[in-house]
Amino acid sequence: MPTAILSALPQEQSGLLAQLVQPQHLQHAGRSVWCGTLHGQSVVLALSGIGKVAAATTATALIERFGVARIVFTGVAGGVGTDVQVGDVVVAQDYVQHDMDASPLFARWELPGYGRQRLACDAALSALLLEAACACVSMAGCRFGLKYQAGHPRVHHGLVASGDRFVASAHEAQGLRAALLTAGHEVLAVEMEGAAVAQVCHDYGLPFAAVRTISDRADDSAHLDFPQFVRTVASRYAELIVQGLLQKL
Repeated sequence: MPTAILSALPQEQSGLLAQLVQPQHLQHAGRSVWCGTLHGQSVVLALSGIGKVAAATTATALIERFGVARIVFTGVAGGVGTDVQVGDVVVAQDYVQHDMDASPLFARWELPGYGRQRLACDAALSALLLEAACACVSMAGCRFGLKYQAGHPRVHHGLVASGDRFVASAHEAQGLRAALLTAGHEVLAVEMEGAAVAQVCHDYGLPFAAVRTISDRADDSAHLDFPQFVRTVASRYAELIVQGLLQKL
């Protein structure tokens, strides 16, 4: 059973695709999927597109159509934690949907039918991913994206928030973080897909883990140099971290 590597954008896994052995390209449910071997492991590389619904559709297809054993999401995110900076790497411990609000029927952020606000990633798979991320950052140092980083990149492990909104103002990012923190949710990063994949994997009982490179601080400069950052920094980290993970499986 293959390992699925899922990303929202093609640039986020371009390095992985270039290394794929005996690649086979397929189109399924409107998604671009590549099957093959990577570092001795059977893998499926898939692009979800942007947003929670697109990510959930893709995750379901990977499970139902391709019979994957686990799903690993790699891509970029906006940093909202106080010590999370551009160029850092965040390995998700669990997820919250920051735009989920079915109140007054349910508490804000609670997933109806689940009785909880947060969904955990698979502990064992996340531990391996965290080891791979730490090894990558230690090895790579500041070779990638020197102009983006204020200091040596760091690896963080904790809560990530997803929602169908690109957070691109300091005011919104601060408000989002403060509201969640008041409820006991200390969020490190914000993106648009991971929580949906976590929910699908929870429903199917499939291991899920996610790693995100911080491309911006989810503020007014979030759009600046984004394509170049993804191409020169995030894709390189994804390539090395996934390599490290696959070698540990």
